[in-house]
Amino acid sequence: MSTPAPAPTPLTLRRSVQVTIDGEQVSVPEGSTVLEACRARGVEVPTLCYLETLAPVNVCRVCVVELEGSRALVPSCSRPVAPGMVVQTSSARVRASRRMVLELLASSVDLSTAGGDVHRWIEEYGARPERHGPPAPAADRDHAHAGHHDPPADGKAATTTQPVKRDNDQYVRDYAKCILCYKCVEACGEEAQNTFAIAVAGRGFDARISTEFDAALPDSACVYCGNCIAVCPTGALMFVSEHDLRAAGEWDESRQEVTRTVCPYCGVGCNLDLHVQDNRIVKVTSPLDHDVTTGNLCVKGRFGFEFAQDG
Repeated sequence: MSTPAPAPTPLTLRRSVQVTIDGEQVSVPEGSTVLEACRARGVEVPTLCYLETLAPVNVCRVCVVELEGSRALVPSCSRPVAPGMVVQTSSARVRASRRMVLELLASSVDLSTAGGDVHRWIEEYGARPERHGPPAPAADRDHAHAGHHDPPADGKAATTTQPVKRDNDQYVRDYAKCILCYKCVEACGEEAQNTFAIAVAGRGFDARISTEFDAALPDSACVYCGNCIAVCPTGALMFVSEHDLRAAGEWDESRQEVTRTVCPYCGVGCNLDLHVQDNRIVKVTSPLDHDVTTGNLCVKGRFGFEFAQDG
């Protein structure tokens, strides 16, 4: 006797919510965030710790907006919309807050390899990091190591004093560029990989991204999926190939072509974006909107490309 097919699950339709953004009404599905509502209207709101494939953690505070009736500015990446909500995304108060956040970040962290949007925002909001002292020192690239670092003696953030960590053949960790956005921790944890190889260690000025007991990556739980690199907004985590080309002054994205293909290692069907410069693959990414990977890859997909150019 055959088992009857299960009844189809009824579709749950989300009702629309009307909110006002910068004086104009926009209709968005119930449960959307303010950030999603802003994007639906075509309003740019800067973000650093937010990524659509990860749960919001509300740490960078650069996406704050002014909400009518709220005493404090609210993070748009996590605040759900409500009927009748009135939002200002570019008021004097909002711009002053974003400017201060960008100034403090740029004065304490090396943002030289951050995405182009970061530098555009610094200019757009009139941020002047020099008001808070000299530029953040770059890491000591001449003394890269994998061992434990001593706590800073001068009160500066530990993330600006760690030397470059190069303890494997896949990627480099340069925590002088880390803004503690938590993206790498989330991507390594329950949001994606479930490896839990890294976490935030320390408190206050000594807060930093670390493996357990600050072990070298080969001695940690890391499986080298590279998903942490994919989500890093500042270049604190970087392919060895990209790091070496930048150090030699040869990294040039204007000379690079990106070709989408399918990973050859198994039948899952992960999409790969091959970044090619001078006829050599220099790094591999995966599209966030791909329904198989959502930007994530395994060690073979992310780093197993050398066979294509060793001949």
